[in-house]
This record gives sequence, structure tokens and C-alpha cells, in this order.
Amino acid sequence: MKDKRISLQDIADLTGVTKMTISRYLRNPEQVSEKNKEKIAKVLKEINYIPNLAPQIMLGSRSRCIGIVIPSFKNHIFLEVLAGIESVTSKHHYQTIITNYNYDKKIEEEKIINLLSYNIDALVLMEKNHTKTTLQYLKTANIPVVELMDVTQQFFDIQVGFDNEQAAFDMTMQMLASGKKNIIYFNSIASARDSQRYNGYQRAMKQSGLIAKQIIPDAISSINLGKSLFNQAIEQYPDLDGIFCTNDDMAIGVLLECQKYNIAVPEQIAIAGFHGLEIGRANQQKIATVITPRFEIGKVAIELLLKRLDGEQVKNSVCLAYKIEKGQTI
Repeated sequence: MKDKRISLQDIADLTGVTKMTISRYLRNPEQVSEKNKEKIAKVLKEINYIPNLAPQIMLGSRSRCIGIVIPSFKNHIFLEVLAGIESVTSKHHYQTIITNYNYDKKIEEEKIINLLSYNIDALVLMEKNHTKTTLQYLKTANIPVVELMDVTQQFFDIQVGFDNEQAAFDMTMQMLASGKKNIIYFNSIASARDSQRYNGYQRAMKQSGLIAKQIIPDAISSINLGKSLFNQAIEQYPDLDGIFCTNDDMAIGVLLECQKYNIAVPEQIAIAGFHGLEIGRANQQKIATVITPRFEIGKVAIELLLKRLDGEQVKNSVCLAYKIEKGQTI
């Protein structure tokens, strides 16, 4: 059959099961016996069936769809978060709609309102700072909302992340323990998480009686940004002996510049990154980094959302562990 608008009765006739069983299968296959599940799945595959979710959505049923809003498709720290999300949504037959807002709060507002118009069951956000209008729409929508990547005192509904400030403090202390004193912090785009990490770095420097210094380019982290900031820092702070980057790709850029100018790492300049990205381990000299639980953050977040949707009580704040990896650059 080629008709994509095939009816439930047509499928029932082909499978030999009732329309009610077909309907139950389309809503949630786990509610159907294994025998009928296999039979229905086989027929649907043969006829290339495309379900029409609009009637269910109009009736207020679950759309089995979760909206995900990320700051940027260019920032690959979110790839593992999305993989963690997908590991749960696919298993529970949920679809995801992913959009990005390029670190612009007004665009985030527009994207969230658009997602809510699709009657999504829940929403995943990657940051805590939103416009007043966004917050009003989230309250009106009355669906579970989870904010990821950090754990703070204030959050909207559910938060899953790790302590960015403490992680940066711990890494800075590792650099100081190696004998470095003039450590510069390389920021990237102006974001709450970058500010938290700078606060951790600043606290460690102050505790050691040293002066905190940072460079804020207000640009998305990249290898080229790391290279550019290194050359700026050498001019501005010629006595620097350590660089702590807010992301591993920037740290790789710094390392490549050091190699270019035959600057010994970590003897002359120590380098640390953040997030434990694969790129930081691809170089012959592995970057020191904070390994963040990005896959686990995505996985735990969706597990909590689905439990909430099923009416269960869940923790509204989950702080996961990070790991300091010394690598070969401190």
C-alpha cells in the first residue's frame, strides 16, 4: 500500500488485531504484548506508515516530543549532552526537536515560544538566564523544564549539572601546586558558566596571594581563538607562566602556538583546558583538563523528565561529579 493516510482499521485488517491495540501501540509500544508488537511493527514497516500525531495533540494527549534549546551548534561541548539525551529518548520512543539561539537571549525567547506551540511534553535548556517573557511563557506552559550544565542556587524547575566554580578552583590549585604563579584565565563568550569558572580560578589565586587576570574576547571558543588570545596574552603579560582556558579547543590553540615558538610546556608555560574533549587528547601532548559528565547530564535529565511526566516525584537538583585530569601540560 502506498497511501500514507492509511486508517487504523486498515492496519487492524492487515495485522488481525483490534483498532484499540493499534492505537495503544502507536501511543506507546510497551503497552502491547510482544507478539502483537512484532506483528504490528512488521506491517507498519511494509506499508511505510507515517503516523499523524495532530489529532492526539489537539486532544491534549502527549506529543511524545521533547524540545531542546542549545546556545550554539558550533560549540561541540553539547554533542555528548545530546547523545546522553538520545540514549533515553530513543529507548522510550520519544522524539526531540533541537534548536539553537547563538547565545542571544531574545532569539532563545523566540525559539522557546515556537517549540511550545508544538505542544511538546517537556523542555531542555542549557542555561539559567532567560528573558522575563521567556519565564512567563514557561510558567504558562506548565510542562517540566530542566536546565543543564551547572548547579546554582536559583533555577526554574529542575537542574542537572556540576559545580563549575569548584571545578575551576580545583584545576587552578593543580596548576599552582606545580609551581606556577602568573596564570592567566582565557574566557570565551560572556556566559554565566564562564563567569562561574573565572570565580573559581579567582578564588584559588586570591587564596594563594596572587593576582587574578583574565582575557574576555566575547567569542565562541575555538582553536583559532586560543591562538589569538595566546599572542595577545604574551604581549600583555610577558611574565605569564600558566594559561587556564575555559574550553579544551582553546587550550589546543595555545599549545600549538607554544610548539610553533618552541616554548616548553609545561616547563615555561603550563596549559589547562575544560570539558575533557576528544580534541584535547588527540595531540601527542595531552591537555590537562576538567572532565565534565556531559553524557550523564543529558541522560539523567531526560530520565527525570520522563518520571515527572509519569507523575512521579523526582529530585529537582542533581549535582554530578567531574574529574581533574592532569594530562601532560601542567
